[in-house]
Amino acid sequence: MGSENKVFAFLEKYLMGPMGKIASFRIVRAIMAAGMACIPFTIVGSMFLVLNVIPQTFTFLEGFWNSTFLKIGDLYMLANKATMGILALYFCLVIGYEYTKIYAEEEDLDVNPLNGALLSMFAYFMAIPQLVMDDGKMVLVNIMKKDVNIFNGWEMSGDGVSRLGTTGIFTAIIMSIIAVQLYRLCVKRQWIIKMPEAVPEGVSRSFTALIPAFLVAFVILAFTGILVAFDTDIFKIIAVPFGFVVNLTSSWIGILVIYFLIHALWIVGIHGANIISAFITPIVLSNMQLNIEGANIPFAGEFQNSFVVMGGSGATLGLCVFIAFLAKSEQLRVLGKASLAPGLFNINEPLVFGLPIVYNPFLAIPFFLAPMVSASIGYWTIKLELVKPIIAQVPWPSPIGFGAFIGTAGSLMAVLVSLICGFVAFLIWFPFIKIYDKKLVEQEKGNDALI
Repeated sequence: MGSENKVFAFLEKYLMGPMGKIASFRIVRAIMAAGMACIPFTIVGSMFLVLNVIPQTFTFLEGFWNSTFLKIGDLYMLANKATMGILALYFCLVIGYEYTKIYAEEEDLDVNPLNGALLSMFAYFMAIPQLVMDDGKMVLVNIMKKDVNIFNGWEMSGDGVSRLGTTGIFTAIIMSIIAVQLYRLCVKRQWIIKMPEAVPEGVSRSFTALIPAFLVAFVILAFTGILVAFDTDIFKIIAVPFGFVVNLTSSWIGILVIYFLIHALWIVGIHGANIISAFITPIVLSNMQLNIEGANIPFAGEFQNSFVVMGGSGATLGLCVFIAFLAKSEQLRVLGKASLAPGLFNINEPLVFGLPIVYNPFLAIPFFLAPMVSASIGYWTIKLELVKPIIAQVPWPSPIGFGAFIGTAGSLMAVLVSLICGFVAFLIWFPFIKIYDKKLVEQEKGNDALI
């Protein structure tokens, strides 16, 4: 037990501490809130995309689809263009709102979240157009070619303005941070126009944002101008580290590291999925968009809940079914039956804290190992093109097989692989839970077995 305690102490010191601090950062909390707020919109937009690509999977429906749904395809795909096509704008607005709200609550500042959201959007839109130096003059780019269409600096794609899509999320985050910090600075230094109390709130709020809006404009324009003078812009700069991070997270080793971190945090009592999702959500959404355009990236959309953590973190669905009906320990059977319904929808806090799994050396190994193995199976089946990549966002509580089926736009092989991942995860859990079950039975009989 001494060595096990040292392991937990190590995780607490070098993982829980630093990651706990990162999770408490205001901007991280704002990004997490943005990711959660965007979920319904990404799901709605994705469902219309699924409707559009169903005949590619079920070819026998092609004739019927061509004569019915696809006749109004341009109409209903507006729902996709207005969600996935401008997802960075959603992130920008929510981050600006939530980030400002956090400062208002925690620093007792008289900042208005709506102003923060609008200032963030203002900053972001100024960063989008592309400019170049031409004979010592800054001009908006105009290119009309087969593969590139840029009109007055605005690059267009099939979904509309390309930089409003998933590729712009990280720029949106940076612009939101700058705008909110400048707004906060103005309020703290009293660089604002205060109206009498008799003035309606809407009018007063607009004047409060006037000087911050000028400051945001000057800063962003100066920043953009300097970058243009060096023949670049914020999108091109971000593309360098972002490309590296995307390549890392889209690699097998990178995915294993991600799921190790998620479950290492969980094992010491921190909701690892919530913390890590703040960093990976923009990446998986961007990867999903690339898959829509023809890429084959495994780590996209709801890869996690479709192939990795069926039943919840640790891939505990099979474990839950086993202890509900086949465990000999009365304690485990009661817990399993109580956890079965939420477990079917990838919610397993009752198991994580009820078995318990946190701080439990007996169950730590399968808790780490099962999702890493299932992630490997999902990764390689997509990488080797045995399964179609994920192109649609589905609700994370989607039951095993269902999320994989919808996310891949109707791939039956994806359903099979999802079931295989769940079964393999259970095989990893089986010997450990059998030993644990036996020890609990001994305890229930009155023997003081060490657990």
